Amino acid sequence: MSARQHTEFNIPGTIVFTGDLCRKGYALNQFCMSLMRAENRERFKADEAAYMQGKGLTEAQQAAVLARDYAAMLAEGGNIFFVLKLAATDGRSTQSVVASIAGQTQEDYAAMMRAGGRAPTSLAA
Repeated sequence: MSARQHTEFNIPGTIVFTGDLCRKGYALNQFCMSLMRAENRERFKADEAAYMQGKGLTEAQQAAVLARDYAAMLAEGGNIFFVLKLAATDGRSTQSVVASIAGQTQEDYAAMMRAGGRAPTSLAA
């Protein structure tokens, strides 16, 4: 995140999907969208690293995908709606992905949300 993004969009605990991140994550998001097609999902599952070759992803983006590090994917320009296509390919729920991004178990995340969520001020450093 650039200093400009940080000052303009200082929302604790949130990665704001700006134009800069959109440009940075274009290839990552296109890759994720390719997983909407069954034949692409099968090719990806058969050899994940090979499937990503030639798709224009950076090394950091590829590493985040292989590790299923959704927070890193967002930091690398992934749009949550697109990276959830990868989660769906793995049979993961949206709630499980968001919990992992929040650094919580799915159960803890669900309980926190049922209790009304958390105030952004609780995330300020």
